[in-house]
Amino acid sequence: MEYMQLNNGIKIPVLGYGLFMVDPLKSEEYVCQAVETGYRLIDTAQVYDNEAGVGNALKKSGIRRDEFFIVSKIWHTNAGSDKALKSIETSLKKLQTEYIDLMLIHMPYNDYYSIYRALETAYKSGIVKSIGISNFDTGRYIDIIYHSEIKPVINQVETHVFNQQKYLQKVMQEYGTHIMAWAPFAEGKNDFFNNSILKSVGEKYNKTAAQIALRYLIQRGIIVIPKTINIQRMKENFNVFDFSISDEDMQLINSLDTKKAVIGDFNDIEYNKYVLGIKL
Repeated sequence: MEYMQLNNGIKIPVLGYGLFMVDPLKSEEYVCQAVETGYRLIDTAQVYDNEAGVGNALKKSGIRRDEFFIVSKIWHTNAGSDKALKSIETSLKKLQTEYIDLMLIHMPYNDYYSIYRALETAYKSGIVKSIGISNFDTGRYIDIIYHSEIKPVINQVETHVFNQQKYLQKVMQEYGTHIMAWAPFAEGKNDFFNNSILKSVGEKYNKTAAQIALRYLIQRGIIVIPKTINIQRMKENFNVFDFSISDEDMQLINSLDTKKAVIGDFNDIEYNKYVLGIKL
């Protein structure tokens, strides 16, 4: 496993297991499989409703708590400093832990300033070891930077070979914030796994298109949290640390960038209505 140091000095694995849209009733089983494979970074969220499954799996593992890096996110309906803090306490109980390694604002909706203030309070008290944001575009990111005491360590955004987030990454590097890529496989859209460039580069290294896509992001200093419920793919996704992509091939993959979201277009009114309508 490779690690990255966050702007608060804490180290985070560059590869984790994502739980978006994972059935809450089966999340414990899948997290157990991920942990057995070697994953130690686990990404969940209040709105996923599978924090309890994560907590159960980590308890079952018998592995020391400090070997894991647990990420969760506060949903926008928990806006308001008091409500946000209470939601963190609820997350702690579900996760069966005394602290969360990284807590994020899930979406830049509602009074997200109050949520961030709650995160700062939680950070100072020690129940949250790192704080950050998710789905913040460049403008909203800068807004948080200029109106916060503690700078976010992470901005979790849709990032993959078709939407490489190079401008956002450049802006955030100035303030020490890293990208964590959700949907690093673009949820299979644009015939992702059969992409001719990813497959041809993969042939050079005896790797799959998925492995090339993950390694590409990791070499750019991006943390990845691929989601799968297939144990063989969990193992495949984890097997990306025994090779490096050449500069020439990195440039080739750069050419796939459309600079547009494939999944979550926050400039699209219908997408925003959909997200705001999800119930916690």
